[in-house]
Amino acid sequence: MFENLQDRLGSVLKGLTGRGSLSEADVAAALREVRRALLEADVALEVVRAFTERVREKAVGADVLKSIKPGQMVVKIVHDELVDMLGAEGVTIDLNAPAPVVIMMVGLQGSGKTTTTGKIASRLSKRDRKKVLMASLDTRRPAAQEQLKQLGVQTGIDTLPVIAGQDPVAIAKRAVQAAKLGGHDVVILDTAGRTHIDEPLMVEMADIRKQSNPHEILLVADSLTGQDAVNLARNFDERVGITGLVLTRMDGDGRGGAALSMRAVTGKPIKLIGTGEKMDALEEFHPKRIADRILGMGDIVSLVERAAETIDAEKAQAMAQKMAKGKFDMNDLAEQLKQMQKMGGMGGIMGLMPGMSGMKDKMAAAGLDDSVFKRQLAIISSMTRQERSNPDVLKHSRKQRIAAGSGTSAADINKLLKMHRQMADMMKAMGGKGKGAGAMQKMMGALGGKMGLGGMGGGMPDLSKLDARQLAELQKQAEGSGLGGGMAGLPGGGLPGGLPGLGGPKLPGLGGMPGLGKGKKK
Repeated sequence: MFENLQDRLGSVLKGLTGRGSLSEADVAAALREVRRALLEADVALEVVRAFTERVREKAVGADVLKSIKPGQMVVKIVHDELVDMLGAEGVTIDLNAPAPVVIMMVGLQGSGKTTTTGKIASRLSKRDRKKVLMASLDTRRPAAQEQLKQLGVQTGIDTLPVIAGQDPVAIAKRAVQAAKLGGHDVVILDTAGRTHIDEPLMVEMADIRKQSNPHEILLVADSLTGQDAVNLARNFDERVGITGLVLTRMDGDGRGGAALSMRAVTGKPIKLIGTGEKMDALEEFHPKRIADRILGMGDIVSLVERAAETIDAEKAQAMAQKMAKGKFDMNDLAEQLKQMQKMGGMGGIMGLMPGMSGMKDKMAAAGLDDSVFKRQLAIISSMTRQERSNPDVLKHSRKQRIAAGSGTSAADINKLLKMHRQMADMMKAMGGKGKGAGAMQKMMGALGGKMGLGGMGGGMPDLSKLDARQLAELQKQAEGSGLGGGMAGLPGGGLPGGLPGLGGPKLPGLGGMPGLGKGKKK
């Protein structure tokens, strides 16, 4: 979502940090570029003006211009102002009210209200153990009520039975009554939208609000809306009184201006962001983490949380035990590749690693994408049980058979075997066996030792047991130690045994991507 803005701001601020001293003219020139970058990202003009003015006031102060590293001070000021623009602290959905807590979803047609309703209901049910009832108040859009019903079947969430001909206000009243009688903790009202803001829409929203007395009114907005997002948010807030924002399609290729503009204009927090079509593709909005991503600082905390949500704890423990013994076969490699796919693929992980923001372009230029992992999994699936357990038996005839079965070539199989050998050597070193074991353990224990945190045999600390403060400290240590582009995995409840392509031996021109060869020639 923020890739264009990230690239532009990154190049501007990099020019500042490379200088020994800064003049007011240098700061003014840089801020002109920052202003241009924000406007190109579709951030509202009034928001851009206020942002650059606040940065200018702080950046031309004597403390900055006379500091030892003035360029880095300016970067910090820009970062802090971005966090302030997005909201200093992350705010979640407030359920602190008598049951059933009523959540009202508002927004334009096509913004993703119905799908987001299903995602929020699924999240509250699975993560917060709440009994949720969903009700569709959209009597105008064809099959809108049926769509919500199908989402309920898909997620196992209760939906209000449809009564033909009932108006939205009456449906809202019936939904709240049904939730009380059914012992539901939360009732989510999916209201109707229009292709544009009009008076009948606003009157209907106000009537529904008066009837249901919602505790939360969430404005669902498409993050690709652009400049018009400001008018949308302002109108809904003035007429209905929203309590928070949910931005959908944050995985798109838009410029991110809506996220920056809507929070600044309304003063209402962005509570959730939609990152895909699946029911679990919904994340809490953390302003500091988003600001870190925009400025290319990575987001280790979100990476750890994503790992904790997607990785099977028993498999992780089994992998950790094998790693301690220095064992790593093709079955383990296949498991690692599947874990990467669950976590959003190589691109998703790279976007959260400090210092790796420029890696995506290098990967694309080298022909490396997630299809590489699909081919590798196809190769492993075409092997026999013996071959997966003992890759050394793979000779020419076996390779030809596997290539035919997986639709690949012998060269692809050789690349995979080379990757496996490199990772197996790394596993042995991390387990205290083989060549370079001492150096690997020393490197892996560096962060844990600096932080005074326990780890696995003196290695990396168990990230699944760290609190928010310790995770934030770990991110700082990773950046300061230059390990942003080469962390060999997240042990413990995270990613034991390392992820292929994150750390280990380097390939020329790819700054830390082991054993993936040069990919497919295009």
